[in-house]
Amino acid sequence: MDSLTQIVLGAACGEAVLGKKIGNRALLFGAIGGTIPDLDVYVGGWLYGNEIDAMLFHRGFMHSFLFSITASFFMGWFIFKLYNTGKRTHTTTQKNWIHLFFWSLFTHPILDCFTPYGTQIFAPFTNYRVAFNNIAVVDPAYTVPFLIALIGVMFFNRASMKRRLWLKWGIGLSSFYMLFTIGNKLYIDHIFKASLNEKAIEFNRFLVQPTLFSNILWYGIAETDDTYVVAEYSLLDTGNRFLNFSNLPKQRDLNPLQYQDIINLAWFSNGYYSIYKINQNEYQYNDLRYPLLDENDPNSSVFSFVLYHDDKRLNMRPFERNTEKINVAIQSIWKRAKGI
Repeated sequence: MDSLTQIVLGAACGEAVLGKKIGNRALLFGAIGGTIPDLDVYVGGWLYGNEIDAMLFHRGFMHSFLFSITASFFMGWFIFKLYNTGKRTHTTTQKNWIHLFFWSLFTHPILDCFTPYGTQIFAPFTNYRVAFNNIAVVDPAYTVPFLIALIGVMFFNRASMKRRLWLKWGIGLSSFYMLFTIGNKLYIDHIFKASLNEKAIEFNRFLVQPTLFSNILWYGIAETDDTYVVAEYSLLDTGNRFLNFSNLPKQRDLNPLQYQDIINLAWFSNGYYSIYKINQNEYQYNDLRYPLLDENDPNSSVFSFVLYHDDKRLNMRPFERNTEKINVAIQSIWKRAKGI
């Protein structure tokens, strides 16, 4: 999920393991552990000269169980050596620190698995991306109560029972909400499948996921033999069926058989993608796992980027923050979520 959520979860793990011994410093070190896997964004840019390779490195090995285990031993040993000096000698053990970093690192990829982006938790043994699609990458309903609880933790003495109570409330509320999103996902899957059947749409497979910021508005995409079918459903709709069905062409202005990079990107998008030619050397790649900004424009995907020829390979333009596009997406999501 987003960086703030992972910091909050990591801090909670740090508090659970070492809060009684080192107080608020456990929150800090747990937050550091919860952040480490997402540093693969920078590591990928350092390792690869190609932006496609760098993007595909994210949520790869540094989000795997193997990395969590090995890194926890190294970080536990390293921080223990730094911390166990002066007046702090013998206040903690190396085992304590290994446990702190194990849980803060290990829970990071597990949480990411619930999002649509996908996480290679079994790397390097397989590149299979685990994605349960039940919660958005950014969902304040999960993060905000958890964050408030951890802020509350900081105001109590490390030996206080109230400190532990605030931690339990934070973990409990976030876990309860996660269970709600899982149940909601199963319900929405049923609704989307029933909607497709009522429309007499013969599909090969489908994918349903929440849009950004909530678990209220959902986006569904189904693949047929020659097209994609997309629709939306809000829990606030008066009916219990997906609406605004539209067809998206399987546009392939770059042949996957001629470019290994397209094969890799198709794997990344789970086969839901389109490619439109912009000019002689540039193409827009749309990841269709994510909604459109304009239902009448099949080339308006929320998650898209520009590809270009780079020697014998393809490369991609670095992501740029498009404030106008973000604002349009937020307004569209908010309006549709209200059942409008």
